[in-house]
Amino acid sequence: MNNLIIKNINKSFGSNQVLFDINFQVKKGDFVSLLGPSGCGKTTILRIINGLETADTGSVIINGKDVTNVPVEKRNIGMVFQNYALFPTMSVSKNIAYGLKIRKKSKKEIEEKIKWALKLVKLEGMEDRKTTRLSGGQQQRVALARALVIEPEILLLDEPLSALDRKIRAEMQFELRNIQQNIGITTIFVTHDQEEALTMSDKIILMNKGVIEQESDPFNLYNYPKSIFASDFLGKANILEGVLKENKGEWYIEGEGWKIDVNYKGGKSGDKVNVAVRGEHFKVENEPFEGSLKFIITNKIFTGTVCKLFGKIGEDEIEISIMSLKAEQYNQGDTAYVCPSKKTTLYFR
Repeated sequence: MNNLIIKNINKSFGSNQVLFDINFQVKKGDFVSLLGPSGCGKTTILRIINGLETADTGSVIINGKDVTNVPVEKRNIGMVFQNYALFPTMSVSKNIAYGLKIRKKSKKEIEEKIKWALKLVKLEGMEDRKTTRLSGGQQQRVALARALVIEPEILLLDEPLSALDRKIRAEMQFELRNIQQNIGITTIFVTHDQEEALTMSDKIILMNKGVIEQESDPFNLYNYPKSIFASDFLGKANILEGVLKENKGEWYIEGEGWKIDVNYKGGKSGDKVNVAVRGEHFKVENEPFEGSLKFIITNKIFTGTVCKLFGKIGEDEIEISIMSLKAEQYNQGDTAYVCPSKKTTLYFR
């Protein structure tokens, strides 16, 4: 069952159109990330779903009901903002209770809900503490508890982890996803962080300049992007220019000093194409092997588990990622032999 349907949404601010015919559906209980660079329209979509912005055209449908013209306070949607928007003069419990009081719930029900929410986000014992005395991760938990305590039909998250340091952010990614799965709430998550979207999502909607570039599960979006933008934004790819050619039914791309075999995906021999190969999809050896290309290493960067090798095949520069222990044998100026996986080498006309 689709919990949320976005149909034919267009939006402009003055003469600047920021969304172009946006359509997507979200199944009940799914965690969906709106991913893309700054200014691509992610947050505007979130605000239209919540009712904080009005679309020029199109519909927002929740559980089969058209809520396009329903006021924000009557949509039963929980939202966590990037800056959390907590009340600094209020305690944790009063922040969490805010939405319940607006809905005129009884004192007993409010107390029960606060207790439930504090346990859910692991803040038991902090109900009387002012939010200004909390860490960033704790403030994020309060904001999440406040959004969930009203039992919304949909939870909207607008880059809620962006202000946290790397370690706390990783911990909160796990906690947030765990909470979402435990209560089974449909969640729309806005982020520009590729790793965050890959880690947390059931589905990713990749946006670019106000349009949906591609929509898929994380595995297929990463490994089988449908455009140069998708290839390069969701995990940097090596983009090479070459010519599509065929020999006895076998297809390959030829560039300046290199040739790469590909699975044929359309086009004719002689077409100029762009090839996208992720750095980790290269096989790397010390000696030549069938289909290998000479790779002259110009630089090596240690990043932890993975090492990045920079160098040239023919006249083109590429970046290859290999496990750090294997990279020990390679240094600047060395020659290695590489071959990209035919399965994951994609080309775009």
